[in-house]
Amino acid sequence: MANILIIDDEKSIRKTLSEILTYEGYKLDEAADGAEGFKMFREKQYDAVLCDIKMPKMDGLEFLEKAKEANPDIPIIMVSGHGNIDTAVEAVKKGAFDYIPKPPDLNRLLITLRNAMDKTTLVAETKRLRRKVNKTQEMIGGSAPILKIKETIEKVAPTDARVLVTGENGVGKELVARWIHERSSRATGPMIEVNCAATPRVLIESVLLGLEKGSFTTAVKQR
Repeated sequence: MANILIIDDEKSIRKTLSEILTYEGYKLDEAADGAEGFKMFREKQYDAVLCDIKMPKMDGLEFLEKAKEANPDIPIIMVSGHGNIDTAVEAVKKGAFDYIPKPPDLNRLLITLRNAMDKTTLVAETKRLRRKVNKTQEMIGGSAPILKIKETIEKVAPTDARVLVTGENGVGKELVARWIHERSSRATGPMIEVNCAATPRVLIESVLLGLEKGSFTTAVKQR
């Protein structure tokens, strides 16, 4: 059963949407303003969010920005009676899944929500398959040093900090690097390995950054 969060300062709208979606088999939570909605969004996992735009404390567009920073994979559908084309475009640019004017057309609302659910399912399945294909070997051990390494990885991985992993041959530097990558915001992209020791100093720049055709004698094509 999918979990839906409804954020709207109009109690009548929340009640109407709640009745409709409960009848359709969804599990619902309600919030009366953007601030309350964002608190619930951070504390609980939702499959989709229906959000008004004009609200006290935190409006819908501000909620949208914060929610996309906290969890970009959750589709957020803006539902508003105060918007126009410019508002709709701005909402979509900021990451809204769709924009529906009030009073919402029931069929359009249900179809949009169903499409949002499909997107959530596809994103989750893609992540699962990617983890299965690129699964990093487990870091075995429960000693204090191993636990400290794991703790450090969990702290540094979500940040944009540069990380230098050092150690003797065979201690697991590459494993640590892969753990950091899998837990970073770049986990959806590839992890690129470059053997610097085997790359001539004069070529390291072109290996890392690419090159233009004709930039030197053997550069016969762009890379």
